[in-house]
Amino acid sequence: MTQIFDNPADFADEALDGFVAANRGYVARVDGGVVRSTEVPAGQVALVIGGGSGHYPAFAGLVGPGLAAGSACGNMFASPAAGQVYRVARAASAGGGVLLSYGNYAGDVLHFGQAQLRLNAEGIETRTVLVTDDIASAPPEQIEKRRGIAGDLTVFKVAGAAAEAGLGLDEVERLAIKTNHRTRSLGVAFGGCTLPGADAPLFTVPEGQMSLGLGIHGEPGISEHPMPTASELAGLLVSRLLADKPEDAGTRVVAIVNGLGTVKYDELFLLFGKIETLLTAAGLTVVEPECGELVTSLDMSGLSLTLLWLDGELEQYWAAPADTPAFRKGNLAPRARRELAAADETAAEEAEHATTAAADLGRQAAAVLTRVRDVVVEHEEELGNLDAIAGDGDHGIGMRRGVDAAVAAAEQAVAAGASVGRVLTAAGEAWSERAGGTSGALWGSAVIAAGLALGNRDSYSGGDAAAAVTAFVGAITELGKAELGDKTMVDALLPFRDAFLTAFGAGMPVAASLAAAAEAATAAADGTSGLRPLKGRARPLAEKSLGHPDPGAVSFALISERIARHHASVRATPEPAASDTASGAGNGVRKND
Repeated sequence: MTQIFDNPADFADEALDGFVAANRGYVARVDGGVVRSTEVPAGQVALVIGGGSGHYPAFAGLVGPGLAAGSACGNMFASPAAGQVYRVARAASAGGGVLLSYGNYAGDVLHFGQAQLRLNAEGIETRTVLVTDDIASAPPEQIEKRRGIAGDLTVFKVAGAAAEAGLGLDEVERLAIKTNHRTRSLGVAFGGCTLPGADAPLFTVPEGQMSLGLGIHGEPGISEHPMPTASELAGLLVSRLLADKPEDAGTRVVAIVNGLGTVKYDELFLLFGKIETLLTAAGLTVVEPECGELVTSLDMSGLSLTLLWLDGELEQYWAAPADTPAFRKGNLAPRARRELAAADETAAEEAEHATTAAADLGRQAAAVLTRVRDVVVEHEEELGNLDAIAGDGDHGIGMRRGVDAAVAAAEQAVAAGASVGRVLTAAGEAWSERAGGTSGALWGSAVIAAGLALGNRDSYSGGDAAAAVTAFVGAITELGKAELGDKTMVDALLPFRDAFLTAFGAGMPVAASLAAAAEAATAAADGTSGLRPLKGRARPLAEKSLGHPDPGAVSFALISERIARHHASVRATPEPAASDTASGAGNGVRKND
């Protein structure tokens, strides 16, 4: 049980502060995580990793030469927010592009994905490689659905070494993908872990039993088995991984025995010896293995085995030197210390001189967000009750938290004279960080995308509204991967977009186009009552969901209707027809564009 803390709510932040204090020769604190405190060659690819806290030495412990350039650090077992990832990546960037890499978990995918969209929009080329090594989490034919556990280390190490060798972003990404493809892991637990301040573990294992296929966020295994001997456990882990090996495996493997928190080194060494004997008997050569605590889960009693099947180039990068607080290999020349002021300056946003048009539109955007907050507050309980039918009932309160934060951030940006792009970026980032969860990431990403589409220009027309709608919808569909019929917000979102673009393209003004789009969204949201959910937490309770509309679709429809009503009420000047906009007429700021 985790016992050393003042306030459990502050545990993750205070632990990270202490980690930095103990390792200033390696890392510097930035808002959202850590970056290297030593110099990085100009033009080098920045590998940025991350995830929830509680997994040390993953993820902050792997920041240093030969490995990661930065780590975004979330709360306990929780994804870092998109804004945290963005700020860490900005601080870590050295001009060669950014590779984001992390375990394949829904929250991480959404928040890192949102950060990637923003970084790319700002000219920092950013790619992503998900780690999918856990064979217990999906069958081989669905390998893309597997989660990432201790195989994080192999992917991070090869990608970091490739970046350190001066390879470009294309090659670093290719090698990371290749490493992930050739990595397999399987874990077991003898007992669950306990979050700071909790009085019971997240799960328990019956006396005399072992849980097979555990996760690293306190998830129990997929099956329970009688407690084996060490030889039996080694045989189980090796046989399962060899049966799942990649088609081009070869005969040289990295073997990693990873302790999850409570199983300590003497036991891990004992097990490793038996594993190496079995691998050798299978005709495999074990190359530069690791045995210790590498990806933990607080105080979980458990361990995992990872195998990376090598080829010539992967072996080269696995064996390359690295020097981080928690992982060291070979020798690297000392690096000069990076000035903290330089790191802060890199992470800071450039000064903006908003145009009159962009500042005026920013004030209008903040007013629209206030109307969004009004409708969410009015329907908060209704949305929560709807979500509770086949979910966890937090949609109303999550939307309320997100939009409250968005309005506050927008108003602060407006007071500073920011452009509409900066106002909506600040609002979207605040929404994502405060709301959390899937809806927080999606709404935050969409608001930011709309802001980036509008930017900071000298004039705006109705065509810019169409671009903002398209960007808003595109961010959600790209991140969430949902399609029509999956019973999600997308079922109302796509009809909204299509109706708006059709009406606007036919020459209707923005206000009338929004009204048509809101009507389409409302009808589509009502229609989700007859759908079975194919995405999200409601999917396992599909039958309970039948006959009830999707809460995400309903909240979007309510919001779109309120925005359309607001737009109609404040319309003060005639708008250019779509044909005029297309030909360049009607430039200038109009209240309803």
